Order: sequence, then C-alpha cells, then structure tokens
Amino acid sequence: MNVLCSTFGSAGDVFPMLGLAIELRRRGHEVFFATNEHYGAVVRRHGFPFEAMGNEDDFRNCVDHPDLWKPRTAFGHVFRSLKPGLRRHYEMHAELAAKGPLAAVSNVFGFGAFLARETLKIPVVTLHCQPAVIWSDVAPPTMPGLFGPRWWRRIMFRIGERFFIDPEVCPFLNAWRTELGLPPVRNITRYWHSPDGIVCLFPDWYCPRQSDWPTPVAQADFPLWSDGSDRSLPDEVERFLNAGDPPVVFTPGSANCHGEPFFRAAADACRQMGCRGILLSEFGEQIPKDLPAGVVHYRYVPLELLLPRAKAFVHHGGVGSTSQAMAAGIPQVIVALAHDQFDNAARVASLNVGGSVNVNRITGPKLAKVLGRLCDDADVLAACRTVAGKLSRRDGLALAADAAETMLGIKQKRDPG
Repeated sequence: MNVLCSTFGSAGDVFPMLGLAIELRRRGHEVFFATNEHYGAVVRRHGFPFEAMGNEDDFRNCVDHPDLWKPRTAFGHVFRSLKPGLRRHYEMHAELAAKGPLAAVSNVFGFGAFLARETLKIPVVTLHCQPAVIWSDVAPPTMPGLFGPRWWRRIMFRIGERFFIDPEVCPFLNAWRTELGLPPVRNITRYWHSPDGIVCLFPDWYCPRQSDWPTPVAQADFPLWSDGSDRSLPDEVERFLNAGDPPVVFTPGSANCHGEPFFRAAADACRQMGCRGILLSEFGEQIPKDLPAGVVHYRYVPLELLLPRAKAFVHHGGVGSTSQAMAAGIPQVIVALAHDQFDNAARVASLNVGGSVNVNRITGPKLAKVLGRLCDDADVLAACRTVAGKLSRRDGLALAADAAETMLGIKQKRDPG
C-alpha cells in the first residue's frame, strides 16, 4: 500500500512522523513524505521520496518571527505561514491517488489531506504528538489564558475557538471547500481529528483518555526518536562528557532564534551552581561570548543519546524534549513559551519529575535554585526513575504503526528482519 506521511511544523512534529514513516516502510509499505524543504535533506537521507510543502524562506519567515513564541499570536502566525503550502498538500494526495490505492497520515494542520479524504475518498489518520491538541471538557488541557474552575475554562475555550482560531482558518478553508463543492465547516479544533482515526504518540499514564475524546482513537507511546539517534555521539561531545561530572543540558527549542535571555540565564545558573553545562542551539549568535569554564555550545546533539549522560535538562517544553528527559530518568525544568508547552509543564509537575520557570522572569539565580531543588530531592529522583522504567521498551512507533494500519485498513507485512 502507498502511504503519504505529511506534517507541517518544526522538528518536534517532523521527527515523530519520520520515525513512523520508517516503521511503516519496514512493514512493506511504499511510503512518501512531505514537509517543508528545511527538512528535505534529513528525509532524503532516510531514502524517502520527498515532496516540499514550502521552501526554506517560508520556514525561516515562520520561525524567525517573535509571534511564533507568544501564546496569543502563535496559532495565527503558524497558520498564515503554512497556508501557501496547503493547496500543494491537497494536490500531492490527488496525484498519488491517481497512480493507485493511497492512505495518508497527517498532523493537525493537514487540511489538504482532510479535503482529499472527502473528495477522493482517501483514508486519513491524524497523528497527534501532544495531548494539548485534543480538547476535553472533562479534563481540559492546560493552556495560557485559561484559568479558574473547569466550567469557566470550557467557556473561555469556546470563546477562543470562535473568535480567534476559526476566524484565522475558516475563511480560507471554506472558500477552498466551496471550490471543491463541499459545505463549510467550523470548530477547527474538532475538524482536525480525522473521522477515520486518531493515533496519539503519548501514553495513557501521561494523559489519560477522556470520555469526550473523538473516536476512533488509539494511544501508543512517545516515539523517542530523533535524527542521528542510530549513530554514536560526536567525538567532541564524547570527550566533553568523559572529562567531568554529568552536565546540565539547555535548549529553548531547535527552531528558536530568540533565545539570548534563556542562554544568558543558563550560563549564569551553571556559574552559580558550579556545574558543567551544554547549550544546544543552531543559532550560535545567541550564545554568550563569555561562557564559564565547563560550559560548551553545540549546534545539535540527539537528545536520545545525550540526556542519559546528563544531570538535568532545561528546555522549552516541547513534547519531544519532555519525553526524552523522562526516558533518560533525569529532572527537567520547563521554560514554556507557547503552543502545547504549558500543558506539558503541568503534566511534568503532576508526575513530580520536574518544575518550571516563567520565561518572563528567568534569571540565573532563579534557574539555579529550581535546578538545585529538583536535583537534591530524593522523591523527584525516584519519580524520574519510575517514569524512565515505563519508557524502557521504546515501542511507541511500533504501537502507532499497528494502530494506523488498522484504522487505514492497510495490510500489514512485517519485515522478518
């Protein structure tokens, strides 16, 4: 069976989808992959036929803008940034479907796939990497701006959906639907759940399934996959790790080019604690020039390989980073900016495996205080070990592929190797 895996977003969306694509290919399916050209080299390196939805300039215009990192503007900015690639998204489904039977997996912004499902009768599964994209009146996810009792948060969410989310998407989407002879839609945060099925790349102990979730839905586990995780650590990283105590690892997100205050606080926290540190960022210009002894900067190191050698992890709260810290069994501090990050911070706190620092109040002393408390707390360290034990099987992608195959109705042909 031909399967088109497509996703709009950053590494936190692309890598889980790419891991799933690899697993589906291993089972004998012919898999095609589509995302922004920024990740084209990575996708091609893994041997997939690749379709670009947007170019490098589109990606940079999205991630370089401060609106991406603000709770009130993030959703609208992301949608406006990806909108130019949506029609191509639909066209590639139509082109592949014309060549033979096709099934598709997409993420929440996969509107081209959802339209192809309606017009071309292509089965589509929505892949959710984070719980925050599934609203529940029973157990609402934690979102910035939503506060108070549950009934009030429900009202606030409906207001936000009606006056902020739908107005961003529905004019464009419904004009397109009219062209295709389809009726208009609303309630976009429910529309992005495909009726054919939803596969969640997070376990029920992290976010229990709620009675008002759409169906069919299957919960797998965290993917725990990143590009380069099948290789060894770079020699310079290995030498640094072997030269002293486990370091604290810091990153504000792989696509964040506005991390100067974060890294200044990180360097100062290491100075205050007298500990070693690793600062991860593709944007070297935001790293302080006067790093303390024992603090280094690398552009990229696979978290799956690095974090098991670390003392703690300070990050933005993306679900991929959050799950890798839990798998490594180390405390984490989340400095949430936007998107699903506040919800992940709340879940980490409820599991007692980490804490958080307000991004608008981050300083070296404050970060050092929170890190010190977590790393010295026997209960936190025990909780980290317990959660790591739950993730030791690392079978999230296999479980997700099982569920996707069932929902899509495609024959499973496992590779005997």
